[in-house]
Amino acid sequence: MALDLTGSTNSPNTPNIKTLIGKNYDLKLTQSIQNLLSEIPKQSPKCSDFTEEFYELMQARVDPPLESTWVYAALAFRSRNHPKDDPLDRVSAAEDLFQLLSMCSASCGSSKSVAMLAPVVRQVYNVCVDLFKRDLSLKREKKVMRKVRDFVGTILGYINLCSFEDSGESDSLITPFLGFIRVWMNSNEGLESFLPLVSSDIFGGLSEGECDVNYLAGVVIAEVFLLKLCLDFKVGTSGKELEKELSTWAIGSITTFGNCYLFDVLLRMLLEKTLPITSLLSSEGEVLLRKVLYDAIVLVEYSFLNPDPERAIYVPAELMKSIAMERLIVAHEAVEYFRENGDQRRAVSYVTAFSGSQLPSQIIKWVNKQIYVDHGAIKSVGTSPRALIKWLLNLEDRGLKLFDDSIAKFRTKLAHDISKSDFRPASNLEEQKVDDDLLFYVDNKGEDEHRDEEDEKVNESIAATHTMSSSEKRGRKRKGKKAEKKEKIKFVKYDLRPNADSAGGRPSLINNDSINSGSEAENPLSDEDTD
Repeated sequence: MALDLTGSTNSPNTPNIKTLIGKNYDLKLTQSIQNLLSEIPKQSPKCSDFTEEFYELMQARVDPPLESTWVYAALAFRSRNHPKDDPLDRVSAAEDLFQLLSMCSASCGSSKSVAMLAPVVRQVYNVCVDLFKRDLSLKREKKVMRKVRDFVGTILGYINLCSFEDSGESDSLITPFLGFIRVWMNSNEGLESFLPLVSSDIFGGLSEGECDVNYLAGVVIAEVFLLKLCLDFKVGTSGKELEKELSTWAIGSITTFGNCYLFDVLLRMLLEKTLPITSLLSSEGEVLLRKVLYDAIVLVEYSFLNPDPERAIYVPAELMKSIAMERLIVAHEAVEYFRENGDQRRAVSYVTAFSGSQLPSQIIKWVNKQIYVDHGAIKSVGTSPRALIKWLLNLEDRGLKLFDDSIAKFRTKLAHDISKSDFRPASNLEEQKVDDDLLFYVDNKGEDEHRDEEDEKVNESIAATHTMSSSEKRGRKRKGKKAEKKEKIKFVKYDLRPNADSAGGRPSLINNDSINSGSEAENPLSDEDTD
């Protein structure tokens, strides 16, 4: 459907574009939204009268605020598209909305363009909820499923095209988030249904204070990310093979997006008791997706999470600290999850991967900047998730605040887990084996390693974490080619950039022997994490 974005400028109520600068623009936008919201509850609201007004507000700036574009798009879309019951028609309507929003945001920054897609994702989600209740083996339902999957792929492609090369500081909304999203909602819908695939905690964070557009974009990506996984689960085969396929896709997508806000949202989802997909998948599906996300979060060293003063997109230092702590807790939770479910080899693999990452040294270095810690004491800390958490809890008991408010609520459970594990009988490390199906990936996408003397000193205490040994040989075939059988697990660079491979842009796994240089160290699993 061709979308007309033009509007008449002859109305006496149309604001003068020349006067819409600086604070005048913000005041006009805020007042217009308030007037519209006052009109919506009326028995016969005349919302269409506001379409022209918001069109002018959108046209008044090269990079207009998200609010003006969103409200205009909502009014224009609702005037042209009436509610439909047929699933195919509903998908087509979502495609029309996607086209409208992408056209309206053509001059906007990448984060804003992605954040604007939240209403589209909501519509696709609603279609999926109804579709998954039907018999997906029927011909018509298969057709709808294909169309939905293709459309979700289109959205992901659009997000990937948005390079996230924004510069400068974070862009916040001018008006409260909870206020203007009502233009997308029916009167009988709860506001949280606007972002149906995130937890109440994440939605509440967007609703309180200023809403960061970059973070909202990360939330939207996470929603599309989960939708894709749920759709693939519905049409895929069951068992380990499906789990591996979904894990590979998840790792590749996180690497390609390279978005810290997306990563934070996924971490916070994993910290909840259940993933926000209960309306789409059964408990069995939720368990599988949790395992997939654990693999993607714990087993991979993503370069975009490492400190980088030349980072293209502005990321607050507090967010990076929060991500580091969340990664630590999620790694601990993942180890406990697999241990409690009897998968000891996977638990050991997770501890090994975590200990071999840069995260332990980053946390120790950060704490060392807060208070002086004797170098000898650092060496005795340990590098497993349990050991680091125990150390941090002890420091907090001495008065040092290390966990921010968003993480502090998990403190009681962490303290209980640690105290419980202290009474757990030690296991025989020689009997513990790393799961050969789980590889530790290091994403060093275009990154040169430069360490100062302080980094060197900290890393001395965790030198054993940079190599791992496996007690059994393994071999596998990849695309018809036999890989060599080796006793040592290789650190590899997971390069999934588009066009990274000249032959079709396929992802490649590149051995990174330089990381394993030096003498082979003993297994870093030196504490009760291997129980």
